Amino acid sequence: MSRRVLVVDDEKGIREALQQVLEYETIEVQTCPSGGEALQRYAEFRPHLVFLDVKMQGMDGLETLRKLRELDTRAQVVMISGHGTIQTAVEATQLGAYDFLEKPLDTDRILLTLRNALQHLDLESENVRLKAEVHAQYEIVGSSKAIKQVIERIEKVAPTAARVLITGENGTGKELVARAIHALSPRARGPFVEVNCAAIPSELIESELFGHMKGSFTGAFADRAGKFELADGGTLFLDEIGDMSLSAQAKVLRALEEGVISRVGSGKTLAVDVRVIAATNKDLKAEIAAGRFRDDLLYRLNVVPIEVPPLRARRSDIPQLLEHFLDQLTRRGGLPPKQLDQEAVKRLATHDWPGNIRELRNAVERLLILTAGPVVRVEEVERLAGLATADGGPGRGTGSADLAGAPWTRAATFEQFKQAAERAYLLAKLQENDWNVSETARTLEMPRSNLYKKIERYGLTREA
Repeated sequence: MSRRVLVVDDEKGIREALQQVLEYETIEVQTCPSGGEALQRYAEFRPHLVFLDVKMQGMDGLETLRKLRELDTRAQVVMISGHGTIQTAVEATQLGAYDFLEKPLDTDRILLTLRNALQHLDLESENVRLKAEVHAQYEIVGSSKAIKQVIERIEKVAPTAARVLITGENGTGKELVARAIHALSPRARGPFVEVNCAAIPSELIESELFGHMKGSFTGAFADRAGKFELADGGTLFLDEIGDMSLSAQAKVLRALEEGVISRVGSGKTLAVDVRVIAATNKDLKAEIAAGRFRDDLLYRLNVVPIEVPPLRARRSDIPQLLEHFLDQLTRRGGLPPKQLDQEAVKRLATHDWPGNIRELRNAVERLLILTAGPVVRVEEVERLAGLATADGGPGRGTGSADLAGAPWTRAATFEQFKQAAERAYLLAKLQENDWNVSETARTLEMPRSNLYKKIERYGLTREA
């Protein structure tokens, strides 16, 4: 990529000398003698770096720097001066200058500053790109009324310091909600620390949350900070809070009430500034009634409740989610790009998705990997995503209770089971194709004569 540098100095000799040095490094250079012209040239040229003289007639360098930073907050500017002072250098730095060079200019120093400034710019650009990828990864996708209500609640609570309790089934996106609250909060520049309470053994959860001192228990070979300490100044997300032990709950309650923690094995307390967001798929009131959860902790956590709806309650979002996952998995996941035909999209939207968004994403990934052609058709959705087995055919929504009464479950022998299952499968496929035998045979990759024989053998009719 061609690098562009703008040189601004009212001394012609300085402009020409800098231009010669920079062009020798294959840099594209433009020069101008005044701050006013620099502002106009910057908007047109969009340089990666500006060398800007401090003392110029008319608008001086510091005022030009101020206006450049207003024009572009990411502008990289190196100030140059023949009679610089510490005060001038400090002021330039406060206004956003990257570096400060004194005249007479040294070629080696110029080139070192150039390389460092461009490397800094590359790091900033990479950071912006990575943040954009992270944002896309954790984006809440959908425009249904149900998800809009969730987003509205997020936007209201995020700027506050209130604790939030997120509820919903597994796979609905509770972590996305927590991350969105953090990103929109005044703590966004602080850490976001996640703890899955269900994945940590009960005997280790206190150490994980509050840290421990060396020798406080077997295996504690060194002092270790806990998640509360690591989240200081940011957000601590306690996922699956309903699975936390009662002893750990008592310590969390104290941390919330007093803003202090104590490492395992230490008598000292440590003040922490942490916003806690909790999530669970359990009914915490039922857990309280069963003696497994503290009611006072629930009242502390549940300042603002957010319930994330299951995917079956927001089916209209499925087409958007499919587009999002296709883009995510192909552009950033390295999978070959494919399209879903309209019938495939419709079929995916009729499924109940008991595993919610997580299950839907997994299904899309499976289809991208296993589908042979560039287009994913409804037949491949049925075959590869397993929806026919789960739903009993397109749009029929058969549940486990219906499957329990299916004819093959009453078969006395394995042979009877195979025949009953084959009969039900062929009947479903014929119904899908409106009893078009030729189309059904093509879908099943079966000779049409064989399909006619099976229809006759099993006595299949439209009324069956």
